[in-house]
Amino acid sequence: MKQFLVVQHTYSEFLGGIEKQLENRGIGFNYFRPFTGQALPASALQYDALWLLGGAWPVTDREHCPWLDDELKLVTAFRRAGRPVMGFGTGGLLVAQAAGGIAHAEPAQRAYWTTARRTDAGRDDPVAAAVDGRKVLVMANGRVDLPPEIKPVLTDEAGEWIAVRSGDLAYGLLFRPELKPGMLEDMIMEEDRPLPDNIGELLDQARAQWSESQRTADLVVAALVSALDLMRERRKMPVFTLNPVKGEE
Repeated sequence: MKQFLVVQHTYSEFLGGIEKQLENRGIGFNYFRPFTGQALPASALQYDALWLLGGAWPVTDREHCPWLDDELKLVTAFRRAGRPVMGFGTGGLLVAQAAGGIAHAEPAQRAYWTTARRTDAGRDDPVAAAVDGRKVLVMANGRVDLPPEIKPVLTDEAGEWIAVRSGDLAYGLLFRPELKPGMLEDMIMEEDRPLPDNIGELLDQARAQWSESQRTADLVVAALVSALDLMRERRKMPVFTLNPVKGEE
């Protein structure tokens, strides 16, 4: 069975509307929650793909997110093992950073609705083609300046990057196809979580856009499955168990 590793950065943010699509395709997923003290795996070889989710703090904030260096190492491990990597929001910034981008703390809260625009670099890209011209919710903390060799496949209406493809097997998305209105409500209720000043407006528009957002999520998942060959099960390391020899205690 195909098994994905999912790194969750807050209680409120999970695979959301994408979970059902993965389940329908016979794909399992294991959540790892470093914000609770859970250690991240050191190896990629028990999983078929890596998903990095959104967060509450900038990607430079080691005080609130002391696991970030381990997470960047995990991205590198999956890339070296030839396994796909996908990041949303904070996760998208980490994908760009792992590819050589330079991370910055500001703006600490970036959240807005925009119309996605496909770039020349994204002309033949499945994800860019699927989202081009659609309304999307961008939510990320901090920013990452892309290295010269990586060009965005999607930008927002102001020309800022909101999606990159790094090599053949990694995407970083700053727009959030997994978010449901209920997840935004949970963010508001989450204790001590920093929030964008316009969170109420974002929630109202998320409710109004919900039908179209579901369609966008469907298109993004289908495009990722095609672009990254997600239905192919990667070879995994065997898991050994130690059985006592008969007669020994």
